[in-house]
Formats: sequence, structure tokens, C-alpha cells
Amino acid sequence: MTLGNDAAPIPDTRALYHPACDVALMDPAERARLRASLDAAGLGEDELAAVDVAPAPHGTRVGVVRRADGAARRRFAVDRAGTLAAVLDWGADDTLAEASVRLPGGAWITIEPRATHDAPWGRSDRLWIGPRPRARQAALTVCEAVAYHAVDRLPALAEPARLPRGAGTAVLNLIAELAADQRRERLIYGGPYPTEQLFSTLLDSFRHDDGVPDPLAAFAAGTLGWRPAPFEPLVEGDGLTVQLRDGVEAVAWRGRVYRRDSVQGHGRRGPHRVRDAGGAVRCSLWALGSALEDHLELTADGRLVAVLPVRSDEATPRPLPRAVARGVVAVVAATSAAALGPALRETGAALTLEWAALGGELVTLDGDRGRVAMQLRRALVARIAAAPGHPERLGLAFAALGDVAVALGDTLQLRAQARLAAVTPERQAAALTSPPPADPGDARRIADAVEALLEDVS
Repeated sequence: MTLGNDAAPIPDTRALYHPACDVALMDPAERARLRASLDAAGLGEDELAAVDVAPAPHGTRVGVVRRADGAARRRFAVDRAGTLAAVLDWGADDTLAEASVRLPGGAWITIEPRATHDAPWGRSDRLWIGPRPRARQAALTVCEAVAYHAVDRLPALAEPARLPRGAGTAVLNLIAELAADQRRERLIYGGPYPTEQLFSTLLDSFRHDDGVPDPLAAFAAGTLGWRPAPFEPLVEGDGLTVQLRDGVEAVAWRGRVYRRDSVQGHGRRGPHRVRDAGGAVRCSLWALGSALEDHLELTADGRLVAVLPVRSDEATPRPLPRAVARGVVAVVAATSAAALGPALRETGAALTLEWAALGGELVTLDGDRGRVAMQLRRALVARIAAAPGHPERLGLAFAALGDVAVALGDTLQLRAQARLAAVTPERQAAALTSPPPADPGDARRIADAVEALLEDVS
């Protein structure tokens, strides 16, 4: 559905969906769920009379309030199962007064627009976390102020490491929804740290310019355009949230995010994968180009079918060679924004790794102690034993090293960003405008790590 000042009129669907009406064509249980969600949004009966409710492609119901001049503003969203997903409050001057979006797991991020000028880019919005819509329990960080009534760019975020998992995606998706409502065709991100992690996150809710030879380079240069393509969230059972766009694209469950391996032609490496299997959708622990184990099965439209049993490991932890940890840091540094290189090597200098039983994770990180799943070691041992020669064995060890680096990369990058943000503004500016060249020693560290990993599992 597309809304906005210049959009086609929204059909008046209140006879079907308005909770205060006698909606004979609406299932009573569905009507009750919708009414309960709108009560949670704090929408009174008088206000509801001015709201149109229309279905989006995957069943989300979007409430739109009409202004006197005919403009339409998104007021709330309720997923097809009746779970409230977002609430937006607009001021009399048509600017956003407050907005709240639901996170996987049930917490809420509330946006306080134009809260402060205390940020590198001037006026900023503050992000809060709380247990319900509009609850400002704890301030998290600030982002570049957004004109939510007329979205014109993608905002920079001050301290991404302070956000809980899924919060950045949820806020960016809300911005994408508003930009789509307003028929915005092209937005630019011109902030600091245009990392591959941020690029991948944007792909959840936007599509970048077509026909760009090197989109990542254009993104790093601040010239890549993004058009809104928001997903619809769906809260299923067992604490599971599904992102629906072209089918099931991502699943959040137990603190993990499972994603498709490719969006808009870009491979998306990660330890948790959404994949199609015999007409169903499976969420799997993924490494070495295949599923190490399956965790969930869903229907093609996102309904939970089963939580799948997995092998229980009781293995005793065993340390990995020190060279492997140094190689992981080198891989992350070599694939990150140049400005983060020195901070990444500093924050990763004390990293140690060990094989351990992790119960569905590929890698965990507690301080400087990284733990790598025994499932990966078993798979690597089996693949290496079956490999025809040394070059193939080296290739498998290199692939495993890359999988571990990808799994740790987001956390290491966020730590490096926090380290860089703590230095003086002059040093930050110097790092961003004149980043240091790549460390020539990284290639050697990666090669040493591959050899050490191969020896460890042979």
C-alpha cells in the first residue's frame, strides 16, 4: 500500500476493519485481536472514527489518519496475527511527536524526535527502550534528526553498539515505511562508518540503485541511492518474529536472526540461514556452505510448523591456536571500513578462541573469550578427511576461518566504532577523512591462521 499527499485515495475499509463498527464480514476472534491491539496503542473511540484501516500485502493492517488538507499519516500497524507492531503520534504542525516500534522478543524502541543538539551532526532524535509503546525506560543513543513527515535521507547513528539486536532494523524499516507512504524514490546515507554490516541491514528494508558496478564502493563514498522496500513483521509462537516481503526473508528467534543468503544479488554470509526445503522454509545453523543443523520449520507464508530437535553436545572445550584468533581479526579488519582498521586491531588484540558446545550458535563472544561451535569442528574434520589434496584442505580451512570472522565481525566492528567514538573529535575527523592504508601484515596473519586451523583439525 502506498500513501501520501499525492497518492491515490485509500479505499474506506472501515466497514470491514474498524473495531467500533458492526463488522459482519470480519471473524469475531480477529476483530477482538484488532481491538485489543488498538487499545494497547492508546487509540480512543473518538480518534478511531478518523482512522482508515487497510490491509498490506502480507496481512498487516495499517491505520492511517486523514488530515484536513487530505494528507494521510501512518498512525499504527498491527500484524496479521493481531500483534501491535508500531504506533506513531503526529503533532498539530504535521511533524512526528513520537513513534514506537516493536522489537523481536516484545520490547519497544521509542523515537523522541528533535530531542537534542548534542551530537556531531547537530539536531538529533533520541532512541529509548521500554516494555510497551511510548515507554521511555532507558535512553540508548541518538541518531541524526529525520523529517519523518518528509523523509529525505537515511540517518547516521551515534552509538550502534548500544542498541539491542534488531533495533536498528526496526527503526530503519519504520523510516522505509514512511518513505514509501510519501513515495520517496531515492534516499542517501552520508554518515560515518558506511560498513558492510550497515549495507546488509539496509537491504532488509530498502533496495539500492540498479546498474551500479560496485554498490559497496558507492555506499562507502556516500553516493548510493536507496529506495524504500519495507518488510512486514509477523509475530508467531515461541517468541518468533518473521520478516515478510518476497516471502519469508528473515526470522528472529531466541536472540538469533536467520536471513536469506542473497538479497538484490548480494550474498549475505552469516551463521544463521533461511532456506527453502521441499516446499517449506527452514532456519538453520550454517557454515562451510551447508546446514550444520536445522532449528525451525515454517510454511512459505511464515507460519511456524515446528521447532526441530538438535543434537546435544557435551564436549569439553579445547583451545584453538592463537594464530587463528589473529587471523580472524585480520579478516574482519580487511573487510571493514578503512577508518575502523586500527581500532579493530586494538580491540581484537586480546581475542582468544576455543572449541565448545554452543547449543545452536556458531560463535559466542564474552569479553575477549570467543567460543566456536563443535559442530563446525566436526564438519570441518569430515570435509578435510574427504578432500582429495592439500589445496582443497586449505580451501576448507580458509572457508571455516571466514565463517568465524563473519560471525564475530558485527560485534568486533561495533567495539571498534565505540573505541573510535571515544577519541577526540579531531582524531575522529582525521580517521574518517584520511583513513590509514590497509595493514600489509593482514595477509600473512590470515595465511598463518589457515595453516594453524588445518593442523588443529587434521
